Amino acid sequence: MSDGSNWANIHFAHFQQPPCEVPEHVSSRHTVCMNVGKPVRLEQVVDGQGKVVDSIPGDLAIYPADLSQQFCWHKEAEFFNLFLEPSFVTQVGYEVFGSDRLELIPHLATLVDPLVQQIGFALSTSLEIDRENSSLYADAMGYALVVHLLARYSTHSRQMKPIAGALTQTQLKSVIDFMNANLDKNINLACLAKIVQLSPYHFAHLFKKSTNTSPHQYIIRCRIERAKQLIALGDLSIATIAQILGFASQGHFTYHFKKLVGVTPKVYSQRTTNPPEPQEH
Repeated sequence: MSDGSNWANIHFAHFQQPPCEVPEHVSSRHTVCMNVGKPVRLEQVVDGQGKVVDSIPGDLAIYPADLSQQFCWHKEAEFFNLFLEPSFVTQVGYEVFGSDRLELIPHLATLVDPLVQQIGFALSTSLEIDRENSSLYADAMGYALVVHLLARYSTHSRQMKPIAGALTQTQLKSVIDFMNANLDKNINLACLAKIVQLSPYHFAHLFKKSTNTSPHQYIIRCRIERAKQLIALGDLSIATIAQILGFASQGHFTYHFKKLVGVTPKVYSQRTTNPPEPQEH
């Protein structure tokens, strides 16, 4: 569950449920449901429309907000739910497609979409690794998911407006300076976009064009570079450095450090403070 992770516009839940009947209810959020378990027969009634489907792993369903929903399954089911705030979907529709009247269409039959599957598993992994420090990544995934859903599964689906150009050197420096000054903070995409007065979606695209990496990955690299400097000083423990730089835990810090540097912080510290003596020839 993404509760407590400071995610603003998208939320994630992983369910493993025994046979169940979910009574009629109305959700205030859009829901994308993905089967990640065994095949299961799903009986559903959405907005008065009944549909029985034999769902297999990877199948998706889309349930727009504010519609009556009722479900039933007779064997264990495992699924991811991605919840989207309607105001966020409307905002993205206006920013990206120039319309605030795009509405998601219910999809009750089995739907296969590799990009949505990829986003679902990416969010699950991010929660496991980064926990409450995953809001910047969740923001980016949320925008990518909504743009894709509106482009393919909404009323009046249309092409995205192309995004041209890149950030200016001044804009890029302002953003990077802010990142480096706030490495201990859980920065979100809207905060970075506001620095250069762009929408979060456009900012993320232009930042990646300018740096060849996402804002999320860039700030992790900044944190690891700062960590290398602090380790070299030899005054702080690995746990303290992890805390100073805003990592959720020492294990979280070690994961990212090894991924980028190739060795754990402990090994890097040993190599830095005790470099190998030159061999005599």
